[in-house]
Amino acid sequence: VQLQASGGGLVQAGGSLRLSCAASGRTFSRYVMGWFRQAPGKERTFVAAIRRSGGQTLYADSVKGRLTISRDNAKNTVYLQMNNLKPEDTAVYYCAAADTIVLLTTNTEYDYWGQGTLVTVSS
Repeated sequence: VQLQASGGGLVQAGGSLRLSCAASGRTFSRYVMGWFRQAPGKERTFVAAIRRSGGQTLYADSVKGRLTISRDNAKNTVYLQMNNLKPEDTAVYYCAAADTIVLLTTNTEYDYWGQGTLVTVSS
């Protein structure tokens, strides 16, 4: 499956962005989808994941209550709604797909990756 992330940009602290990740190539609904982020000079870390049907989600503690993952299987797209953004949310955000039924939080467990989209939050 090919993944294309978009929606990043520059926003002030407290603002909002919505990231999108469009999938093509194989049946989107068979994949658990995840979002990860990588800040400058740091490792890639887990942000959120969503099960194939969208019925269950999982979040990193640092984003709970501010970021929301969702998916539209009819549009082959997964979203990350980002509210009340903080400067520490500044990173390149990546979407990923895993051919599994389990919500995964480790980047090595995901099979496919998008190219990343940069989110910059100014203070």
